[in-house]
Formats: sequence, structure tokens, C-alpha cells
Amino acid sequence: MEDHRDVQDGGGKERSTAVLDVSGLQWASEQNVVEARLGRRLGVLAVEVNPVAQTATVVFDPARTSLAELRAWVIECGYHCAGQSVPSHICDPMDEPDPPVTGHDEHHGAVRERGQVGPAVLPEHHRPSGETPIGHAAHDVRAGPTAMDHAQHPGQGEAEALPSPHEMMGHGGHNGMSMAAMVADMRNRFLVALVFSIPIVAWSPIGTEVLGLDLPVPFGLRQDVWALLLSLPVILYSCWIFFDGAVRALRAGTLDMMVLVAVAVGAGWLYSVIVTFTGGGEVFYEAATVLAAFVLLGHWFEMRARGGANDAIRTLLDLAPPKAVVIRDGEPVEVPTAEIIVGDLLLVRPGAKIAVDGVVEDGDSEVDESMVTGESLPVHKQPASAVIGATINRNGTLRVRATKVGADTALAQIVKLVQQAQNSKAPGQRLADRAAFWLVFVALIGGGLTFAAWLLLADAPFGVAILFAITVVVITCPDALGLATPTAIMVGTGLGAKRGVLFKNAIALETSARLQVVVMDKTGTLTKGEPEVTDVITEGIAADELLRLVAAVERESEHPLAEAIVRHADTCGLEAMRAGRFENVPGHGAVADVAGHRVVVGNRRLLEREGVDVGTLGARRDEVAAGGRTAVMVAVDDAAAGVIGIADAPRQTSAAAVAALHDLGVEVVMLTGDNAATAQRIAQRLGIDTVIAEVLPGDKAAKITELQAGGRRVAMVGDGVNDAPALAQADLGIAIGAGTDVAIETADVVLMRSDPLDVPTALCIGRGTLRKMRQNLGWAIGYNTIALPIAAGVFAPAFGLVLRPEIAALSMSGSSVIVAVNALALKRLRLPSATETAGGRT
Repeated sequence: MEDHRDVQDGGGKERSTAVLDVSGLQWASEQNVVEARLGRRLGVLAVEVNPVAQTATVVFDPARTSLAELRAWVIECGYHCAGQSVPSHICDPMDEPDPPVTGHDEHHGAVRERGQVGPAVLPEHHRPSGETPIGHAAHDVRAGPTAMDHAQHPGQGEAEALPSPHEMMGHGGHNGMSMAAMVADMRNRFLVALVFSIPIVAWSPIGTEVLGLDLPVPFGLRQDVWALLLSLPVILYSCWIFFDGAVRALRAGTLDMMVLVAVAVGAGWLYSVIVTFTGGGEVFYEAATVLAAFVLLGHWFEMRARGGANDAIRTLLDLAPPKAVVIRDGEPVEVPTAEIIVGDLLLVRPGAKIAVDGVVEDGDSEVDESMVTGESLPVHKQPASAVIGATINRNGTLRVRATKVGADTALAQIVKLVQQAQNSKAPGQRLADRAAFWLVFVALIGGGLTFAAWLLLADAPFGVAILFAITVVVITCPDALGLATPTAIMVGTGLGAKRGVLFKNAIALETSARLQVVVMDKTGTLTKGEPEVTDVITEGIAADELLRLVAAVERESEHPLAEAIVRHADTCGLEAMRAGRFENVPGHGAVADVAGHRVVVGNRRLLEREGVDVGTLGARRDEVAAGGRTAVMVAVDDAAAGVIGIADAPRQTSAAAVAALHDLGVEVVMLTGDNAATAQRIAQRLGIDTVIAEVLPGDKAAKITELQAGGRRVAMVGDGVNDAPALAQADLGIAIGAGTDVAIETADVVLMRSDPLDVPTALCIGRGTLRKMRQNLGWAIGYNTIALPIAAGVFAPAFGLVLRPEIAALSMSGSSVIVAVNALALKRLRLPSATETAGGRT
């Protein structure tokens, strides 16, 4: 998709993005109908349809059109549309994606970077207090009306019941049919075609001449009249979707597979009908009905296969509970999740799901957030802790104040972002879509030329010529070409979503597969972003005793280094002691009395001021400082007693992440504003190839440009505001989920877990997806290239190689099934994990 920027102008957006439910797309090439019809409408700026997900991403001008009009236009195309493809039990499908901006949330408007179309995605507990995700107005009214309110939207007509969550996520068919019902319908049409095709074949020349059957025709009818009667259920029921779809395509001014199948089946059947009513002769009822049966069989299997491509979205959708317990007038009341408003107090019992995003007001518990963030370990929640909707409360009872409801919840944002990524098209797919359209045109022209060549040049009988023409039309169907990359992209983005790796579009997915250099910010990305005790050096005193005394002093201080020492002492299980006569010495440290001892904690100058001889500990202090760590000196009763080293410690998975990137053949660069000694210490510990230290925030983007010299593809991984320019400059921007909104907005990939190991995971998914895309495109193009001359009968005179229409239909459908199944094999992709040993991955 081109660069669609949501520009604020006078409080309104010039571009809005909606992911529409477009149910009933039976074949991949039917996307052309929706794209052609909507693309010509006033106010519609871009349309990308995903026939696998049964959704369409529409970028439109809200000043010229609305969601209600978009929905009406989709219905005019002959497909079902309930509005936006959202979790209907928490959001209203007919809510405008970007409602008018009110005075209290105007500051949330922003220009999107790098062509992003969609919201920043970030769990509530990762956002600054009070922030609303960019692109979403703060809700202070009910976000999800009931079905009766849903009917009140202009342009919707009569009230209709809201579909199930699965149907709302693009798994519906005509009249809101679920994906399971669509598959069942396709199966039923196939069975009808099969049941009636068997007797048609039995009484056809194939049955008498090939199978040696000699069956009497019932009721004394002519054989062709009996075959006509048997073919009527096949044509009027089984094949009706072909004729209906062909009419929709032609009305939209486009061509798709429905046109080809309708022409192939219709031509053979109508020719046979004319022959039957003009006195009898050679007819092809068996060719038309068996062709239809094989097309329906292949598509039944294909629909079952590609139905698994959307497992990730279905899983996300099922996370939010349909109901929640809200405390109103002091009493717990169970209400639909869609009726929760901002400010409601929710009662969340042990084992229950948290319905919406909020803040804990009372209670302590462990919350499982793995289903949303991918974080495997439960997170402790206490008063003032933020919680994410759809996560599971494990053991304690919580009272949660709702802060984000409906479309503003983290879950709804994640669903929308994954959908937009799945609907976006890689450059290769755009070319394939154009090729698919022209392939239909080529098939029709080729069928006509084949018919003329056999009839006029080869002097073949009319029946032979039309069979070759029908075979050409059938075998050139571009359905496999249309499925080649959407199915792979859907599986790839779904695989990422399960690991908390969110790709914003298909281009990001493809770019991640081609990276040669990964640049990682140090603080907050490779490291925890908070100080941690790394060394405890003592002289004349036990380490535990030293820590106990120092922690007592530091408990009285608010300095970050003091907090690190106290945290380390608590981790070691040391008894807390009280300090008296505490004195803070700004810029130097602190002095206090602890258990009858005078304890001095600070830098060398503080000890010198107190008249303490540092002795041999001075050299140890210099060693710690030379290693890039902060050295805190300790004196007890006027004697130097120890040195405590403090540094920003690496995350637990940073070393595994670097090793996994090396396994992928990617160079790892650390970019930081810290001093060279600190950076080198971290780099040596993690095995990083190159260190670029002491870089000013404004110069980070320039360093990325230098690394890109020579055509190298570079990714930047960062989390802060000062990383945003570098994220935008890189070929692929990857934001750590705990970062700022600006970084999230600018990046192409968001790592929800804030885990560096997800960087090589993203690259693995990108490479696996690109590999499947190439395999599928190669198969689809190669298949048509080889099959077309065979179908046209080019090799018939020399080698006797001939394809009947029904065999062509089976092989064509088999091609689509192969493409779908090959994409689904991506689910078995082996991804990096923290348990992998150095030098190899599982």
C-alpha cells in the first residue's frame, strides 16, 4: 500500500482506515470484484482485499464517505458485510474507525511514519499514565452497543443480529454464513454434482465405450434427453455460485475465476442442450457436470486448508470474555462486555478473565498475560498496576477500574494491526494479482483461439474443438496465483502474533527476511534499563554483613543506585535493618549509623572527606570503574570495607538473541550514547560484533545511514523517543514493546514482550514466510506455463497427450490445494528459544 498518512486538519482526519468484513469470497480471484467496485467510489483512496481472511482494508476520506456507505457498497458487490471486522462482543462493527476529535483528546493526533496504516499497539501497562493510543479517541461513552442499538446506524437498514465473533472476523459467507457453513455448503454442492455426474457418465459414451456398460435408458427417453434431466440439479444448484459470481465480476468490470468456470461449464452444457433440442447428436453433459464436480471438490479441500490460516485471529478474538462482573450501587452485576464504560469498577475473581484494560484499585494477584503479550510468566498485580483486557486473573480477587473499552483496548488494537498486516500485499503479490487478472483474459482469448485452430486449421469435429477450448479455459484459472502469498502472509503474521511479534504490513515481513545488519540500542533493549549490582568486593568483613549495613543506609535514599543495592539485598534474603542519624551528601553519597556502626556509602571523595584511607580497595575500585560499572565505596567505622559495582545489566535473553542472529548470518551492532567502556563491557559479555558508543541522540539516524552504505539492509531495534529517527531511517524499524508511543508509531515491527530474543524470531518468521511465498508463486506460475500448451492440445498430434476438461479441473483445483497446504506448513517453523545452546538452535 502506498504511504497513507493520517493527517490532522482542523480536528479531523484526511484518511481513515477500516478493516471491513467481506464474507462470501469463494475464490481468491473474487477480490478483484470488491477492489474494482470500491476503488472507483468517491472518497475511497485504497483497497486491499484478503480472500483468505474474508476481509478488506479500506483507506478512505471520512469527509467524503463513511463506514455505512462502504458497507453498502460491499453488499452491492453481492457479499455480506456487517461493518468493520472487529470482536463484536466488545466493539460495535458500525463504529467509525476515527470518530470526530473532541477537545479533550486533540493532543492524540499525530502524523504516522513510514506509511503505517493503523494504530500503535501497546498494552496499557507499557504506556505513560493517562495516554491514549494514537489514532483512537478516548471513550467516555459505551463503546459497544447492543444489536438493537446497532440497527440505529444510518444506512444500515433493518436491524440484524450481530454475528458470532468468528463470523465478525471474516469467516462468514453469503448472508453471514460462517466459514464452517461455507465449507459445508461447498461440500453439499460437490456431493450433488457427484451424485448426478455418476449416472450421467454411466449413460454417456464413456460409460458404454470405455467402461463397457450397456444400461437401458429409463422411461424410454433418448440418452441425451436423460442426461439433460440429470444435469439440471448440477447446473441449477451446484454450479449456481459460478454463474452468480461471473455476473458480479462482469458488473464490476473485472474478470476472475468465476468467469472462467462459468464459461467452461456453461459452454459445454449449452452446446449440449442445443444439440439435444435440434434432434440429437454428440453431447458433453458428462464433461460439464464432472468438470463442475472436480472444481467443487478441489475448492472444498482448499477452503478447509486455508481456513487454518486464520487460527491466530480466531484465537485472539476468543480471548475477550463476552460478559464481565461490574460493581454498580455497591452490588456485583453481570453485564455484556460491550456495555462496560470507562470508569466502571470491575470485580475480577480468581480464574476469571479481565474484560477490558484498566487499573487495579484493590487486591493482589498474579495475572497471566501470555495470550496478549506472549510473556510466559505471570505478572504480579497490586493497587495502581495496569492490566490488559482478555488476560487471566490467576489467584487473588481484583477490583479494576476500566480505562480503555471497545476499540481502544489493547486486544482490539492488536487484532486490527494483525488484520491490516494480513491484508497488506507484498510487491510480489501485487504483480501476481495483476497477472491473475490478465491470466483470465488470456484464458478466454486462448480458449477462443484453441477452438478456432482445431476447427479451422486441424479440421477437427466441432465437439473436439470445443472440448480443447473448455480445457484451456479451465486449466488456466488463476486461483492458485491469487492464493500464493496471502495464505503465507496470514500464517506468518499469525505465527508472529502468537509470540508477541507484530508485523505492521507485508513489506515489513518481507524486509525482515533480507536483513544483513541488526543495530540494537543498549539501554532498555539489550539491557534492562535499570541499575543492578554486579560486584560485591569486601575487605575485613563478610559480604552479607556489608550488604546488610549498606542496604540499611540506602533505604533512606531515593537515588536509583541506592534502590539497586536495596533490591539486591532483598533478593539475597538479608534481614532489613534501620539506620539512624542519616545524612545525605549531594553528589557524593550518604552517611548513617546502623547497629552501632558508622557507615559511609558513596564515592572516593566522600570517603576522603570523612578521613577514610581507601588503601588497596582504591585499586579495586579503579578496576570496577574501568569495566564500565559505577563503583560505590563503603567504609565501616572509619575503615574502608568494600566496593560495590553497579551497572545496567543485560536482559536474560540478550546473549541468546545475539547468538541466534549470528546463526542467521546477521551482523549485530550495538548503538548507544553511553561511554565506550560501558558499551564494550556489555558487548563482550553478549558477543556483539561492533560497538558504536558515545553517539548523540540526533546522530543515531546518521549512523544507520553509514551502515546502509553499499546497499546493506539494516534493521534498528530501539525503545525510546531518541530512537525514532533511527527507526524511521532503517530498512526495518523494530520497537521494543515497553518503549514510547513515538517509537511504536515509527517502527514496522513491535515486540510486545520487550524480549531481544524476539528479534531473531521476527527474522526467522520473515525468512520462512518469504520462502513459502516464493515456492507458491513458483508453483502457480510454473503450473500454468506447463499446463496451458498441454490443455490446448499442442502435444496431441505428436505424442497423443490430451487432457479432458474434467481432468484439467481436478489438476487446477489440486494446484490451489497444494499452495494452501504449503503455506500452512509454515506453522511448523522452528523459532529461537531461550533454552537453545550456543552455536545451534533447536
